[in-house]
Amino acid sequence: MNLSFFDQFSSPYLLGIPLIPLSLLFPTLLLPSPSHRWINNRLSTLQLWFANLITKQLMTPLNKAGHKWALLLTSLMLFLLSINLLGLLPYTFTPTTQLSMNMALAIPLWLATLLVGLRNQPSTSLGHLLPEGTPTPLIPALIMIETTSLLIRPLALGVRLTANLTAGHLLIQLISTATITLLPMLPSISALTALILFLLTILEVAVAMIQAYVFVLLLSLYLQENI
Repeated sequence: MNLSFFDQFSSPYLLGIPLIPLSLLFPTLLLPSPSHRWINNRLSTLQLWFANLITKQLMTPLNKAGHKWALLLTSLMLFLLSINLLGLLPYTFTPTTQLSMNMALAIPLWLATLLVGLRNQPSTSLGHLLPEGTPTPLIPALIMIETTSLLIRPLALGVRLTANLTAGHLLIQLISTATITLLPMLPSISALTALILFLLTILEVAVAMIQAYVFVLLLSLYLQENI
């Protein structure tokens, strides 16, 4: 039984071919296609409004130099948001429950923000490792602590996204299994469990959106420190 609960997190295969690339490309079908018409349909207008809202929220804390990252950060936000929400549908696979994928997104982007700071303002970027006014005996210890906290940032990004989505999917499966099991024996308890499952699903929709936003927001804050 324990193994069956975690089977949903294993990468799906069809005839020996991994389907995770297909699940990563599927959200692109939901994006609005370019059109030469002046007036689009309501869905395209809503999608463009939502993309503009996300871009505005992400670019507000950044200065003008950071606006070059607007396309990358907005695309990442929409990509993570689509994958997280599509993963809540029945009989689907959520790639963002894989730590390897989240780390593959977090490490290069974090390293890019770090290299931007080292190239444009090396003194300021290295100065973050040693706060001003630090007593001389504490300098080696503080440098080690700040370096560790800097290097642990991509790990925290990947683990946070993976842990929150994995925990939510496990809770949904546990409560749905309990609902089906209790239905023939205790229908009233099963109905109450189904209500809890409905509320939990609404909560997981919010968590999926919030985790995608937090992932990209933290990257934008790391970028702000280095520009």
